[in-house]
Amino acid sequence: MTSRWIAFAFGVVLAGSASAAPGDKVDVVRELAGRVGPVVGAALACPDIARPRIRAIVNKFASVIREASANETERTDLTQQLDRTVADGRNAVTAGQMDCGSADRRLADLERSLGGPASPAANAPAVPSPSIAAAAPAATGSPVRGVTDREIKFGISAPFSGPAKELGRQMKLGIDTAFSRVNDAGGVDGRMLRLVAADDGYEPTRTAETMKQLYEKEQVFGIIGNVGTPTAAVAVPYALERKLLFFGAFSGSNVLRRDPPDRYVFNYRASYAEETDAVVHYLVKVRRLQPRQIAVFAQQDAYGDSGFAGVAKAMRALNPRDSTVLRLNYKRNTVDVDDAINQLKAQKTPIKAVVMVATYRAAAKFIEKTHSLIPGLIYTNVSFVGSTALADELMLLGSRYANGVIVTQVVPAVSGYSSSILEYKTALAKYFPGEAPDYVSLEGYIAANLLVEALKRNGPQLDTEKLVNTLESMTNVDMGLGTPLSFGRSEHQASHKVWGTALDETGKYQAIELE
Repeated sequence: MTSRWIAFAFGVVLAGSASAAPGDKVDVVRELAGRVGPVVGAALACPDIARPRIRAIVNKFASVIREASANETERTDLTQQLDRTVADGRNAVTAGQMDCGSADRRLADLERSLGGPASPAANAPAVPSPSIAAAAPAATGSPVRGVTDREIKFGISAPFSGPAKELGRQMKLGIDTAFSRVNDAGGVDGRMLRLVAADDGYEPTRTAETMKQLYEKEQVFGIIGNVGTPTAAVAVPYALERKLLFFGAFSGSNVLRRDPPDRYVFNYRASYAEETDAVVHYLVKVRRLQPRQIAVFAQQDAYGDSGFAGVAKAMRALNPRDSTVLRLNYKRNTVDVDDAINQLKAQKTPIKAVVMVATYRAAAKFIEKTHSLIPGLIYTNVSFVGSTALADELMLLGSRYANGVIVTQVVPAVSGYSSSILEYKTALAKYFPGEAPDYVSLEGYIAANLLVEALKRNGPQLDTEKLVNTLESMTNVDMGLGTPLSFGRSEHQASHKVWGTALDETGKYQAIELE
C-alpha cells in the first residue's frame, strides 16, 4: 500500500485537486517527505546507484513542494523536512542498517510507483500526475522482458568480491557512467537505462546462479559487460538457450567468438589471439628475441588456455619447425606462483620475455618474485589483467618493479586528449567524482555507448530479435577511437585494434609502438 499511496499523494498535489485544501496539501507533503526522503538519502549514500535516477525523484518532489506551498515559509519548512529525512536515509546506509542492494530496490519501487496512475484503494479514483505522464513515452504494445515505457534493464555478472573484484567494479563503473550520461539527456526514446549487478566472484561455479538471478528474478532485457572467460563458458550457453542478448563482455576468448558467430553474442573488443599475436610480433620483430626465449605465464583455466593458444599460434606462424612454448601455470583467484617460478628456474633455454595471461594480483606477485631472479626479463600482459590495478600493485612494491611492464590494450590510452577520451573523463568526473580514469572502465564505457547507439537506431519498438538485426546492420561506426566499429551477420566483434602501453617509473602508462 505504501507505493500506491505515494503515487496517489503525488498525483493529488500536482493535479491541484479541488478536494484538497492548502493545509491538507502541506500535511500530505510532510507525510510524503517521511516516506520519500529516506529512500533518496539511502540511494545517495550508494555510489553505484545512477545519480540521474535520484535526481528525477528529487525534481518531482520539488514540484510537489512548490505546488503545496502557499508561501516561502511553507516552502522552506517542507524543504527542510525533506532534507532531514534524506539525512536519515544516508545514515541508515553509513551505519550499516541498510545495504546498497536494499537501497537500490527501494528506489526502484519508488520509481515504479511514480510511473503512472495509482490509488490507495480499489474504490479511490486514480489521479495521474501530469508531469509524470508527460515524461513517459506512449505504450509500445506487448510487454518485453526488462522493458517498460520508462526503463530498459540490463544485467552484469562479474566479480565484486575476491581477488579480481576490481575488474568487476571498474567494468560496472564504465557502463554506469555511459548510462548516466544518456539518462541525463532523456534516455533512449524516453526510457532510462538501468544496470543490475550480480557477484559471481570470478568463479564459474557461481555463474549459473547469478545468470539465473538476473534472468528470472531481475527480468533483465539483456546482459552487458560480464567479466571473465571461465565464467563466460557458463554464462554464454545460458544466454543462448534463452535467446538473451550477451553484449560487450570483458573477455577476448574464443568462447565468445564462434565462426559463424552466435546470434545473440556481440563483442566490442579485440580477441586475446589478436593481443598475443601483436605482442609476440613486437617481441620478435622490435625487441629482436628468438621465439624460444618467450614463455607464457597463464591462469590455469579457459582464460589462460585462450591466451596461451594465441601465443602458440603466433609462434607457429613465425617458426613452423619449432613452435614449442613454455607454459607456467597458476590457479585462478590465487597468488600462488611458486610452481611457475620453479618451472622457470628449471628451464635450460634462457627466457628473456614472459607473456602474462593473468589477473593483476597474480601478475604482480610473479613480477615481484622473478624481478631479481632474472634481471632484464620483459613482462607483457593482455588487457584483462586490469591495467590500473596492476600499476597500483607494482608501485606498492617499488617503481623498479613497474618500470617497463607492458600491457596490450583494446582501448586508446586513457591519458590521451582525443574527443572520445575527454568525453569519457568528463562523464566519469561528473557522475562518479573521485574515480580515476581506468582502462577497464573505459572499455565498459565504450561498450555501453556502442549498445546505446544500437538502441537509438532500433527505435521505440524494442525486442531482442529486432535489436540483433539492428546490430548486424551497423557498419563503420565512428566513436572517435581512431578505428571504425562494425558488426555484420558474420562479424560480431566490433573492433580488432590493439594498442601498446608500458609503465614508466612513476606508474603511468605511456603509449608504445608494437610494430
